[in-house]
Amino acid sequence: MTVLRSLLFAPGNHPRRVEKAFTLGADAVILDLEDACAVAEKAATRPVVVEALRRLRPCLGYVRVNALSTDFAYEDLRAVVQAGVDGIVLPKVERPDDLRTADWLVGQLERERGLPVGSTDIIPILESGAGFSALDAIARSGTRVRRFAFGAGDFTLDMGLTWTRDELELLHHRSAIVLASRAAGLEPPIDTVWIDLKDADGFRDSSVRARTLGFQGKLCIHPDQVPAVNDAFTPTDAEVRKARRVIDAFAEAEAKGSSSFQIDGQFVDYPILYQAQRVLSTLDAIDARRTARL
Repeated sequence: MTVLRSLLFAPGNHPRRVEKAFTLGADAVILDLEDACAVAEKAATRPVVVEALRRLRPCLGYVRVNALSTDFAYEDLRAVVQAGVDGIVLPKVERPDDLRTADWLVGQLERERGLPVGSTDIIPILESGAGFSALDAIARSGTRVRRFAFGAGDFTLDMGLTWTRDELELLHHRSAIVLASRAAGLEPPIDTVWIDLKDADGFRDSSVRARTLGFQGKLCIHPDQVPAVNDAFTPTDAEVRKARRVIDAFAEAEAKGSSSFQIDGQFVDYPILYQAQRVLSTLDAIDARRTARL
């Protein structure tokens, strides 16, 4: 089971920030060749991020390349599809052919470099009206993509929306990407960044909101955000206790020929059992990742 709670961006052209990013407990670090890397430095930064990801590190390492619509994307992909790079974050995906093109090109580069075809993960970011209008077709595009990410900054700009603290304007679109992912048999998506770095309470609320809507994790743009995201997307002690209680009680009920009963006034049947099992599976995957880091 994959666990991607926290994915921390770091500018690829700042070696000290890149080095620090891998020490902060994120499930993945995304070295950025797009927004956080100046145009004049993009070409020179490509080999730098590859070299950084080839070093020993405690978490997954991705590179955000520039959008396929730019002059930089092709050379970005040629540079970063290398041994040691776990995956690519592909921004501004707006049509199924965007994913098919990226998937084909990455596959050719994998063959050329002796890498297993399909071994380079691709996480597309949906961040425009055009992307959301083609959401279902993009999700069913038949590529290696296992999960999507949501980019609210570019999305609210594109749509002329005001990004408010309670994010009600994003509710429909968040729900849509969760639904489309599930319908296409993909993993739950990754939620958008939070840009108000002084509003820690708002960020915590946004993270909890994303989890309750069905996201598996959240993009982070500052080191201080990583612990809050990890906490928000990790089952609480109370949730774990309840899950174990449900599983134990269900086993006892089934032994007596029953598959529905109550615990503290709450009706329990198979969907509640499966949810409890999911809680424990998530915790096991998180614990396994913690052990692997030691």
